Amino acid sequence: MTKQMKPALRAFASFKCLLLAGLVLGNISGAQLAQAQKNGPQMSVPGQENAPEAAVLSKADQTWLARIEQTLNAVTTFKARMQQLDAEGKRTTGTVWMQRPGQMRLAYDAPTPLLLVANDGKVVFRDNELDQTTVIPMDRTPLGLLLRQNVRLSGDVTVTGFSHENGLLEVSLVRTAAPGDGSLTLVFYQTPLALRSWSVVDAQGRETRVTLFDVHDGVSIPAGTFTLPAQPE
Repeated sequence: MTKQMKPALRAFASFKCLLLAGLVLGNISGAQLAQAQKNGPQMSVPGQENAPEAAVLSKADQTWLARIEQTLNAVTTFKARMQQLDAEGKRTTGTVWMQRPGQMRLAYDAPTPLLLVANDGKVVFRDNELDQTTVIPMDRTPLGLLLRQNVRLSGDVTVTGFSHENGLLEVSLVRTAAPGDGSLTLVFYQTPLALRSWSVVDAQGRETRVTLFDVHDGVSIPAGTFTLPAQPE
């Protein structure tokens, strides 16, 4: 592996993990998640939403996206620290671990009482302060698209915007079958290729931004890291 590839691998691994957490959680509190679960899933049915308008991509743009896919698929384990800024301006920090396929853990630092674990085809969100646990099938979240064995930025995912200027790359994405669920915008440094930031805009137009630091890929992850919290009967 070249010295130039290592920063890119770390950047894209970090993008993958935290992006997933942001897309699953957005600005939804534990109470709101519990209420949504009580009311039943609000699923978009393919064909009932307008198809997203894909960006017009040049050959150079397509080459950049291919590099992103290849690098994401090269990473199997990852650990990083993170800082999250929500729509109300609240900052939280935490630690994230990822192991593909299908496993992720995001533990927020105290006093934030939140934990998210993905495993066994489920995303389990725990709010210890409210003593509430919410379970979401992984295939009903963008998490399922990005934690699977082979990651693609096509098919289930539509690129709706791509720009390349002033040494930065910016990519916007939506779920192809449910574009109304929200969007994700990623910003990368071009040289060396590395993630700068990303923002998630949910279905209500609220934005969450995530910044990463102390990134390590290819790490050995302790047994039990992805054990799911106790779930409601």
